[in-house]
Amino acid sequence: MARGNILLVEDDEVFARVMSRALEQRSYAVSHAQTSDQALQLINSDMFSYAILDLNLGGETSLDLIPSIKQKFAEIRILILTGYASIATAVEAIKLGADNYLAKPADADEILSAMLMEGTSIVPEPTNESRLEPMSVRRLEWEHIQRVLMKNDGNISATARQLNMHRRTLQRKLQKKPVAK
Repeated sequence: MARGNILLVEDDEVFARVMSRALEQRSYAVSHAQTSDQALQLINSDMFSYAILDLNLGGETSLDLIPSIKQKFAEIRILILTGYASIATAVEAIKLGADNYLAKPADADEILSAMLMEGTSIVPEPTNESRLEPMSVRRLEWEHIQRVLMKNDGNISATARQLNMHRRTLQRKLQKKPVAK
């Protein structure tokens, strides 16, 4: 018997297959969607206790799915999973109704732990040491780009214009992994 039904919205087919298998081995039923449209079809046809949403779905954001999911399943636990973690997207995800936010790479146990964690825990509590260390200039730039990108609903061209940056330069910066502090 399944512990619960999980909606997995992930555009990376290999990661989705590996994650689905790992979650099914832990007694969860998994339904996978690669796009927002596929996810909406699953939301309207099945019942879910949990949702794992990849933030970046091949140029679109999964944040737009959160209100639809919460409207249909009020008690659902939603985890945002991303390779491009930023404070701006974490805050936006929580405002929309996500329960947690986890940066990739993450294995099935870390994902389950974050998904099942009671309460919202997006950003770890700062330790005394981290309070004394300011963010690096590169991390500040990354956070600023993420905030402007969110304000422009993920539109790269509009973000590049607003940042007075060439579009290709912005795309290069976005393809890199976030700077750690």
